[in-house]
Amino acid sequence: MLVGYARISTDDQDLSLQRDALTAAGCEQIFEDRMGGATADRPGLHRMFQYVRAGDTIVVWRLDRLSRSLKDLIDVVTQLEHISVGLQSLQESLDTTSSSGKLIFHIFGALAEFERTLIRERTQAGLQAARARGRTGGHPKALTMEQQALAVRLYAEKQHTVAHICRLLGISKPTLYKYLAAYTASQSASQAERTAHE
Repeated sequence: MLVGYARISTDDQDLSLQRDALTAAGCEQIFEDRMGGATADRPGLHRMFQYVRAGDTIVVWRLDRLSRSLKDLIDVVTQLEHISVGLQSLQESLDTTSSSGKLIFHIFGALAEFERTLIRERTQAGLQAARARGRTGGHPKALTMEQQALAVRLYAEKQHTVAHICRLLGISKPTLYKYLAAYTASQSASQAERTAHE
């Protein structure tokens, strides 16, 4: 069974061109979306994936109607292969159900694996470079209670800039403000407790 998918980016555009082309191609059911291809949640696309069965073929007017990025397209094509659903693109004359078209699935699969390998290699290279500079990765170590008290005291004295305090203690500005907020909250709690006992 041929199942069509049409998408336009805005309400100003018209689906008629794609709809007519998909109908002429023999699609018995057509699913539609009116939103950008970069949007992850496309109701029409989701309903189509629930509708198709093994042996069906999804037909699109052009590949960019199915996806706006190569990565997303690779993911979609890989997903189609897993559920034994073919893909035809009318403008690109792509048909993964033909004997030569089956090669497309393997090419997309190889591209996906290539991308995963690149990401792993870049991550490892980044970690090795960080270790060489003395960083071990992960979240920075938390300050001891004494260091936190020092941070609060330095800030309260107003003799140093926030940037200078952060450099001295090896922490970021958000981390310093987190310690200051925690100190203020504990002081308020202590004051409230003292007031309650008076």
